[in-house]
Amino acid sequence: MYRRVVRPVLYRLGKGDAEIAHEQTLNGMRLLGRIPGGPALGAKVFGSASPRSVFGLRFPSPVGLAAGMDKNGIALRAWPAIGFGFVEVGTVTAHPQPGNEKPRLFRLVEHEAVINRMGFNNLGSEALAARLKAYGPLGYPLGISIGKSKITPLEDAVEDYVTSLRRLYRYGDYFAVNVSSPNTPGLRSLQDAGQLRELLSALHTEAAGLTAAGLTPKPILVKIAPDLTTSAIDELLQVCTDVGVAGIIATNTTITRPGVSDHPLAAQTGGLSGRPLAEIAAKTISHIHNETGGALPVIGVGGIVEPSDAARLFDAGASLVQVYTGLIYRGPGLIRAINRSLP
Repeated sequence: MYRRVVRPVLYRLGKGDAEIAHEQTLNGMRLLGRIPGGPALGAKVFGSASPRSVFGLRFPSPVGLAAGMDKNGIALRAWPAIGFGFVEVGTVTAHPQPGNEKPRLFRLVEHEAVINRMGFNNLGSEALAARLKAYGPLGYPLGISIGKSKITPLEDAVEDYVTSLRRLYRYGDYFAVNVSSPNTPGLRSLQDAGQLRELLSALHTEAAGLTAAGLTPKPILVKIAPDLTTSAIDELLQVCTDVGVAGIIATNTTITRPGVSDHPLAAQTGGLSGRPLAEIAAKTISHIHNETGGALPVIGVGGIVEPSDAARLFDAGASLVQVYTGLIYRGPGLIRAINRSLP
C-alpha cells in the first residue's frame, strides 16, 4: 500500500521537492504520536521480540531510526509505532542554523538512493534540550548526534561539541559524535587522529564532570565516513580505543557515486545514501569488527532497503542497525519486515 498509494502522493508534494515530502512525513508522524494508545499498539504490531543489550543499554529492537530524519525530535512519541527500537535525533549543533541553500535533497528513485547536502539544519542544542525536557521519559533509548556549527571556526570546534554535550547530557541515552558529514566545510578533517583525539578527550572530560555532578554516565560513539582508507580507519579506531569510546556508527553518506554515476542527479554536491551504499557499509563494518576483535560495538547504517541488507550488516559484525533512506523507498513495512526476520 505504501509503495502503490502513499509514496506516489508524497513524491508529488511540492512539485517533487523531496524536502517538502520529508517535512510532511514528520508532521504526520507527530500527529500519530499524539493518538492515545497509538504508539503502544503500533509497537506491538510492528515491533520486535529480539531485544538486545549494547553499550550498557537495553534496546527493545536492534533496528533504529538514523540521525537526519527527525533532527529536532518533533515526533519522538511516534517512531516505536512503526517498529523502531531506538531513535537518533540530530545532527544538532550548538548554534541554530538554517543549513545549506535549497534545493538540497534529491531522490535517485531508480537506484533507491538519495543525495543530500542539508548542512545540519536544526534549531540548536538549547532548543532540543528544552523539547526533550518537556517529553519526559520516552521508553526507548534515545541517541543524540552532535556536530559542529557552520559559523564556528574549525579551531573552535571542540568547544562547540562540548557545549552541545553539556546542554543535552541528561536527556540522551547515548551520544554520536558526527565528524563525517560531507556537508559542513572542514568537518571531515576532524576524523584525523590528532584532531579526533583532542575532541574526544574533551568530550570525555566534560562527561566525567557531569557524571561527578550526579548525572548517569552515557556512552559516546563516533560516526565515521565510508570514504576513509583502511589505514585511516585503523588510526581512528586506535584513538577511539585509547580514549574509551563506547562504539562506532558506520557509516555516514559517501561523496563517491558507486553505481549511480550515470544518473542525471549524480553531479549534485552532497552525500549519497541508500542502496548503493550497501557494499561499502558492509565492508567497513566487517573491517572494524575484525580489527577490534568485536570489542568495539558497531551500529551499522547504509544501504538497508530489504531485510537481507540488515542481515548482511549484522553478519558483518553490527550489533545494531539504523534505517533512513530505506524508509523513504519502502515505508514502515520495511521496519516490520526486518523485525520479523530477526532470529
